[in-house]
Amino acid sequence: MAEEAARVYGEEEAAARLKAELPHWTVRDGWLRRKYKTSSWKGTLMVVNAVGHLAEAAWHHPDMTVSYAWVEVRLMTHTAKGITDKDFELARKIEEVVQWRPAAGGALEGTPQGDLRFAYIKYD
Repeated sequence: MAEEAARVYGEEEAAARLKAELPHWTVRDGWLRRKYKTSSWKGTLMVVNAVGHLAEAAWHHPDMTVSYAWVEVRLMTHTAKGITDKDFELARKIEEVVQWRPAAGGALEGTPQGDLRFAYIKYD
């Protein structure tokens, strides 16, 4: 059975959808993009591994550029040669996981933000 072709979003349409749904993401040169700032190489590796797990589970694989204190994630559907719903869905899940923090007052205290020995993500 032939798979139905995925709908490809133009950059303006993708930008409008990002503004409404994922305001920290941008679209440029045919890719959904997000740069996560980290406090160190440790934080960078944690982001890369989290994104890697989500992408593999989704069977949809981003391109990433990795540096000491940041990770850029780029999404586009290679088989469609453009941005599709798959990219928005994976971007949403990546954002949810990487930016997650325990709720205030809950049993989980969260990473100490004032001590650079433990900080890893620079939250928005």
